[in-house]
Amino acid sequence: MPSRRVVIDHMAIGVSDLRASRRFYLAALAPLGFVEQGSWSEDAREVAFGPDDLDDFAISTYYPTTGGGHVAFSADSREQVDAFHDAALAAGATDNGGPGVRPEYSAGYYGAFVLDPDGYNVEAVYHEPQGRR
Repeated sequence: MPSRRVVIDHMAIGVSDLRASRRFYLAALAPLGFVEQGSWSEDAREVAFGPDDLDDFAISTYYPTTGGGHVAFSADSREQVDAFHDAALAAGATDNGGPGVRPEYSAGYYGAFVLDPDGYNVEAVYHEPQGRR
């Protein structure tokens, strides 16, 4: 995939149960190479996740739970997308669109969607290089 400018430095979403959401995201994001990075504050009302010491995504009780948001995590392969979907379902997610090609989004778009414990639409997406299947 061609190099891409990062447009969001970091983000946090509100969750209703930090422990339950922590367990869910640990399992669901592991196939993408994400690990728990710790808390952003001393009172530990959030948990950050990311690869290689990057804490770009967090869940938090600081913010209200809306359950109407969408977050898409970048995957390095179709296999990672598949593994994310399987891990998320095993961790209690609701299927919101199994792994597959989605040309309506863009050429080479391969993604999978689940709903997390608070109803957020969480996706893993792989952008296949043009000319490959």
